[in-house]
Amino acid sequence: MSDEQKDPSSEDVEVPVTEEAVPVEEAAPVAAPESEPMPIAPVEVPVARSGEQAPGLFLAYNPPEVSDDAPPRRRRGVGVDPAEALRKWQPITSLGRAVLSGQIVTMEQALRSGMPIREVQVIDALLPNLEEEVITVNMIQRMTDSGRRVRFNVMACVGNRDGYVGLAIAKGKEVAGTIRKAIDAAKLNIISVQRGNGSWESSVGPGTSIPFKVTGRAGSTRLTLMPAAAGKGLVVGQTGKKILELAGISDILSRSKGQTRTTINYALATYNALIEMNKTRVSDDQKNRLYMVRGRILE
Repeated sequence: MSDEQKDPSSEDVEVPVTEEAVPVEEAAPVAAPESEPMPIAPVEVPVARSGEQAPGLFLAYNPPEVSDDAPPRRRRGVGVDPAEALRKWQPITSLGRAVLSGQIVTMEQALRSGMPIREVQVIDALLPNLEEEVITVNMIQRMTDSGRRVRFNVMACVGNRDGYVGLAIAKGKEVAGTIRKAIDAAKLNIISVQRGNGSWESSVGPGTSIPFKVTGRAGSTRLTLMPAAAGKGLVVGQTGKKILELAGISDILSRSKGQTRTTINYALATYNALIEMNKTRVSDDQKNRLYMVRGRILE
């Protein structure tokens, strides 16, 4: 009986498990190399692509290289640079969020969406090549009990010289701030311009005139714009010529009535004539015959 009791005890005394458990502890460091690639792995930074974003956003995040000999860019008014403002832009409207996310990448898509343009950054993102022009700066003085109060009235116009133009008036106490305010308001008032070849004197083919006669009115000033043949030039007052050049119209005839020496009314009459042209209904046959193009000439 004692021998039989020793046999199981002898089996219990042998502890092969403890001897085999030693290499298990040595295998623990083997898992360490698996965690080493995690901090070493490179982090990919998303790069804006021209096909996925609006052109203004692409230029803001990928600015072109400028040589040291190039002259500095001229900007009117005060405030941050448009490219810097786009990088910090947090949209608050539906259209702004659609532009920032890449759902809308052209001005034509934004106008077809029917959503109002309430943010200047939307225009800077969709039309980054806008040119600015100050039409007039007037000083307004008012005598009060505390003394003479001086304010400024500024009219500004913006356009890309290819079918888009905007006009606005702003008032303020300082000239620089008022100019910046007028330019921002003009961007929000931007419209597409219809161009075509509506003159009987010109040959068959597309042109940069207007398709038909149209009249604009502002106060007592009435301005009638008429199609002209290619090479005729802008036969219009100096104020209206600035607006039409920014709109991308190079040939036109005009006839005016009223107080045409009033700069503000003359500019508004020119701008209202372009608005009235967009309101006119035109059939598809007439559009093809007059080579009408609305907005940019897309190649």
